[in-house]
Amino acid sequence: MNYYTDNKILKHYLEHPLMRRIVEMKERDYTQSTDYDYAPIDFEEAIEGYEGVLNLVGELCAEFVAPNAMEIENNGPTLENGRVKYAPATEQNLDLFRKAGLMGVSLPRCYGGLNFPMTVFTLMADVLSRADAAFGNLWALQDCAETINNFGSEEQRQKYLPRVCAGETMSMDLTEPDAGSDLQSVRLKATYCEDNNCWYLDGVKRFITNGDSDIHLVLARSEEGSVDGRGLSLFIVDKNCGKVHTRRIEDKMGIHGSPTCEIVFNHAPAELCGSRRMGLIKYVMSLMNGARLSIATQSVGLAQATYNEALEYANSRKQFGKEIVNFPAVYDMLGTMKARLDATRSLLYETARSVDISSLFNDIARERSLTPEERTESKLFAKKADALTPIVKGIGSEIANQNAYDCVQVHGGSGYMRDYVCERLYRDARITSIYEGTTQLQVVAAIRYATGGYYSQLLDEYMSAQVPDNLKPLQARIISLVNTYKEVLERAQAFGDQEILDFLARRIYEIASYCIMASLLLLDASANEELFYSSLNRFVAMSEAIVANHATYIRNFDPQLLTYYKNR
Repeated sequence: MNYYTDNKILKHYLEHPLMRRIVEMKERDYTQSTDYDYAPIDFEEAIEGYEGVLNLVGELCAEFVAPNAMEIENNGPTLENGRVKYAPATEQNLDLFRKAGLMGVSLPRCYGGLNFPMTVFTLMADVLSRADAAFGNLWALQDCAETINNFGSEEQRQKYLPRVCAGETMSMDLTEPDAGSDLQSVRLKATYCEDNNCWYLDGVKRFITNGDSDIHLVLARSEEGSVDGRGLSLFIVDKNCGKVHTRRIEDKMGIHGSPTCEIVFNHAPAELCGSRRMGLIKYVMSLMNGARLSIATQSVGLAQATYNEALEYANSRKQFGKEIVNFPAVYDMLGTMKARLDATRSLLYETARSVDISSLFNDIARERSLTPEERTESKLFAKKADALTPIVKGIGSEIANQNAYDCVQVHGGSGYMRDYVCERLYRDARITSIYEGTTQLQVVAAIRYATGGYYSQLLDEYMSAQVPDNLKPLQARIISLVNTYKEVLERAQAFGDQEILDFLARRIYEIASYCIMASLLLLDASANEELFYSSLNRFVAMSEAIVANHATYIRNFDPQLLTYYKNR
């Protein structure tokens, strides 16, 4: 069994037409092949290399990561003398991935990385999250190294990036007991000592995923007397300094194999990453966008795992003399799960491609000046990436939770028992709509792209695409959804009241999200009807029901309702 090759849809995204552009940019028109004998000489060789690695990841996931998941669930990480000790099966997984050279995936070859595009990294994380979301967390945090690559000094890149490529782990230490979503309230203190020419960190961080990592990225208050984000800087801390200790491992609902820690910095020596005062304003915003794409990928992997578990059980479980997969109530649920999964994955890879091109332009801009055309294109893809990220993270995580719920329901009473994988998946999925920004915060991040007209513009662009004749009726139905979205958005804005707009924002966000996902699924079906036609049909019908529900609410909204909601 292989978790990559058994899902044909994944290869579809590796073969997307935009991948040629992405690979050419990542490989600098294949000039790296003169310096590295393992660098590709052309697009075909690059794709062949990606496929080889994806096959390896799929094999390791099927043979080791997925079978190890239950042991890790039951024998998770422990705390010994202020240090985290992974479960033995987690250590085995990490050792396998290190030996296979699957760390530092997106980092440049000059530091020991594979120099893979973000879209390929996302494919790998998609497969891995299906096998075990908890281990996927540990592995995917290697992406924190991109922050050092993008904003650190060359000395820092040479010091830390080879360690990540060799398999050392990372964490991003942002949250504090009194600063969760409101990172402007971070209080962990950074003090500069001129005698030692060094920064020192003092304070506590809480809810830190893989908090006892080898290399920490820490948001701290560097400007004495400051009270907002302008007083925060980003620092790199090496665990080997001996001044960072884990106080506790949180006892969580799910993802038990991924230690969530409370950690204490006791005058820990640190290196400033980038410029002072830009920690939250620039660097953490970039870091968080990457983390949100990572959680969206985890959500898709979990949605895939729950669908597979439900389908397998429905095909094997008999009631009233036949497999339950033959009952309309069950196959309707399974079809809905698959449609949600495929639509979310369409959105995920559209976002990943946009992130890829935007970040690659930033890389190139550090080597040479961009042409006016390149600067324009860079801004377009950066805006698309920023606009789609809060949708794929928010809606993707909600869909992962709904698929997990439905998976348990298909299993019936068995699904409530720890003997079945779906019980663990149900608990693992719950965190996805909470960490790295709750769904409610994703609505806040996205709504400006609705009110500013960007989502409308994007939907018009998607709907202008030529589709096969047999898909035109579905395209017409999606266009009708888009028109409804524009109508209710105008209705919400017509109140001229920010509080009302904020109140209706979640419904506007969901309508926009389902319109965008339906549009992207249509484009995927146009390229490969065999893979996507069934899900497209079902998802359009599902979207019509969801959009109609929200649209009716907004059309009939009475501002007086706010008074009743406030009197709780």
